[in-house]
Amino acid sequence: MQELVLVGGGHAHVHVLKRVGEAPLAGVRVTLVARDVKTPYSGMIPGFIAGLYDFDACHIDLAALCRRWNVRLVHGEAVALDRARRQVQLADGQAVPWDLLSLDVGAAPHLGALPGADRWAVPVKPIAELGRRWLTFLEEKKTWLGPLDIVVIGGGAGGVEMALAMQHRLRTVARGATVTVTLMTRDAVLTGQAPAARRRVRAILQRRGIRLLEHAPAQRVERGAVLVGETWHHADAVFVVTEASAPGWLAATGLPLDARGFLAVSDTLQSEGDGRVFAAGDCATMTNHPRPKAGVFAVRQGPPLADNLRRVLQGEAPRPWVPQARYLSILGTGDGHAIATRGAWAFEGRWAWWWKDHIDRRWMRQYR
Repeated sequence: MQELVLVGGGHAHVHVLKRVGEAPLAGVRVTLVARDVKTPYSGMIPGFIAGLYDFDACHIDLAALCRRWNVRLVHGEAVALDRARRQVQLADGQAVPWDLLSLDVGAAPHLGALPGADRWAVPVKPIAELGRRWLTFLEEKKTWLGPLDIVVIGGGAGGVEMALAMQHRLRTVARGATVTVTLMTRDAVLTGQAPAARRRVRAILQRRGIRLLEHAPAQRVERGAVLVGETWHHADAVFVVTEASAPGWLAATGLPLDARGFLAVSDTLQSEGDGRVFAAGDCATMTNHPRPKAGVFAVRQGPPLADNLRRVLQGEAPRPWVPQARYLSILGTGDGHAIATRGAWAFEGRWAWWWKDHIDRRWMRQYR
């Protein structure tokens, strides 16, 4: 009996679960090690923040999937690998043996570079914890009276979507409050995307009354305030949506890492230092084809990861896979509209949200 162990319930692993469940491998036992039994679909989280989806609509029940597809579920957090013994070490002291291992553990919040953020700010990553944190936050703000100042740090796609979604939701929940949202970014908003997309985002933020501070790196977070330059900005709540970092325990695995500490994998999604270890999602970087840490790439890694795990278990050579360089990005604005951008073009409208909603719901239906 070979032991295939999947560590983490990320988007790529959810697809692997489906594939091995629908077409079981003879002589192989599949185990999923997951810290969070309810795993979020990142594409729908901004809609959840805005109140367009409820919790269950955008979270996958891993326990139900494991029961359906005869996969053993170990509820625990991986903290180390013993590669000599081929064991995954868990925080509670358990050791899970493996013959073939795949890691899809996401990314960790990167708060160390911003003094005070670990104490006074809410990180969006790990995204699995965000859902319940947001529901708790909303419950606390239902009775808020007077000004409510929200600061979102991070001007990428995630930061833009969060700022717009939070403003929309809080204005319907915190009815006694005057909600003000400020989006702070170290560089220009949506750096790396098309100028057309940036122009549309700036126009929407201005129209919605969201204050945008570009080229304004946050330097410190204290209780009730964020320091930018020499100016303190009042903040009743601070959310950090900057680029996440690699889980710290990966550094001790002895596996090759990229410059930021993420696992370095080849075109077959295998570790460059151990062919019995695969990795996908935010925790991994394809050395020959680096891409942004975005859910769209984790979703698309699912099929080639499942194929290559099956091939290796059957004694066959894995096949290389190349992710696409250009991709469609649809940013929800929290109010039932969205911006669709690909390459140099960008369009805005309700139809873009309908399109995104259709894509996301169709993906989720596979795992119900």
